[in-house]
Amino acid sequence: MKIVIADKSHSIYAETICKTIADAAQVRGTGIAKRKPEYIINKMENGNAVIALDGDKFAGFCYIEAWSHGKFVANSGLIVHPDFRNLGLAKKIKKVIFEHSRTKFPDAKVFSITTGLAVMKMNSELGYKPVTFSELTDDQSFWKGCQTCKNFDVLTRTEQKMCLCTGMLYDPKKTQETKPKEHNYDKKAWTRLKNLKQSMFLKKDKKDE
Repeated sequence: MKIVIADKSHSIYAETICKTIADAAQVRGTGIAKRKPEYIINKMENGNAVIALDGDKFAGFCYIEAWSHGKFVANSGLIVHPDFRNLGLAKKIKKVIFEHSRTKFPDAKVFSITTGLAVMKMNSELGYKPVTFSELTDDQSFWKGCQTCKNFDVLTRTEQKMCLCTGMLYDPKKTQETKPKEHNYDKKAWTRLKNLKQSMFLKKDKKDE
């Protein structure tokens, strides 16, 4: 198994990556923004993605998005093929894409919005902190990318202030100012937060139907 910075030669995996993301969204029943192969290929050609391969077989993927003129960076589309799940691969990919982002955009704030508890745990271990959406990029190009998510109506109803996703942020300046420490992850707290959001918004959806 190898995890490398993707390039043009990896474009042959774009269709598989998109299908894996779409299938995962359907199985989880949670919001995952879909992407087209052309979009994935563009990320590869610009060196803004990492791919995991087991020989020639696709195993996992993640890409970088830059917003607000490079002031904010997001690591998006983290996916692991079903054949390679439960092996700790997602965590390894997340670490590689995070370090790659810090190298390419050393002064940028790295952020994430996710409904996945596993991703929240990985983010916490890397130094991300939970934040309100107002602390994330105000670049509307980013938020338009949420339109393919099944929960986009929630984001619209709340005037982009909150959604089922939780916002998390790594601020390099604040990290440098504070002493390094172990980042604790409280699964029960994150689970309660996720359930609370689902209760607030999904019940409302049913009433509106």
